[in-house]
Amino acid sequence: MYARPPRYPWAWVVWFSAAQIGGVLAMACFSWAFGLALILGTQALLFWATLWPQSRLLSPVLVQLPASARSVWLTIDDGPSDDTLAVLELLDRYAAKACFFLVGERAAAQPQLVAEIVRRGHEIGNHSATHPEKWFWALPPRAMRAQIALAQQTLTALAGYPPRWFRAVVGMANPFVAAALKPLGLTRVAWCARGFDAREADSERVVARISLGLRPGAILLLHEGAPHGRSVAIIGAVLTHLAREGYSCTLPGCELDGLRSNTAAAAEPK
Repeated sequence: MYARPPRYPWAWVVWFSAAQIGGVLAMACFSWAFGLALILGTQALLFWATLWPQSRLLSPVLVQLPASARSVWLTIDDGPSDDTLAVLELLDRYAAKACFFLVGERAAAQPQLVAEIVRRGHEIGNHSATHPEKWFWALPPRAMRAQIALAQQTLTALAGYPPRWFRAVVGMANPFVAAALKPLGLTRVAWCARGFDAREADSERVVARISLGLRPGAILLLHEGAPHGRSVAIIGAVLTHLAREGYSCTLPGCELDGLRSNTAAAAEPK
C-alpha cells in the first residue's frame, strides 16, 4: 500500500530536545565549541527538513512509486482554475489520469470543476485551504491544522470521498504538518521530477527539466493556472513527451478502497 500517514508525528521532538540538552551539557562539561555546534547543527537540520520537500526526517513522504513498467504519477497543483477544463480535455486526449492537488477555497468557489475532475476518473488531493505560499513553512500548530483540516472538509464534501494525499504548499512541510495529517489519514506526497512550470513559461525548458527525473514510478509535479498563462500548453508538451517516450500516466493505490479507476495508458493524440 502506498498510503503512509504519519505514525509518530511528534518523534522529532524527542531527538531535537535530546540534541539541544546534549549540546548544553557538552558546553558545560567538555567544550563550548562542540556543544554550540551540536545545538546549531540540530537546528539547521530541522530547518533543512522543513525546506527540502523530499526530506523524510519529520514525516513519511512519497517521492517515487515502486514500478518496473514505464509508468508515472502525474500530479497537478494549485487548482481548480480557469485552466482546469482545458487540462481535463488534454488528459482525455492522451488517455491519461492525474491527481489534482486542489486548494480548498478555490475548490469551494468552483465546485463544478471539482465534480468534473472526479467524473472523468481523476483523483483529488489536499493542497491546503488558502495556499499561503509565503508563510506555509512557518505556520504554528493551530494554523497548520486549520489549513489542512479545512481543505480536507471542503474537498471531501465536493468530491464525495476524503482525499488520501496531501502536498505541502511549495513542498515545504514544517514539524507541525505530520500532526495535522495523522488524524485525517493523509499521506504527504512530494515528487522526483519537476519543471518549475509555476514560473517557467517555456514548454521546452519544462520538458527538459522533467526529463531529468523521468523514470518508472516517477512522481511528476506540474501546475495549472500559473500567472504566465501557459500552463495548458506546458502540460500538453509534457504529455506529448511522455507518450513519445512510451510512458503511461497511472494513479497509485489500486488496492485502496473506494477510489476510482487508477490506470490509463498515455497515447499519442488521435
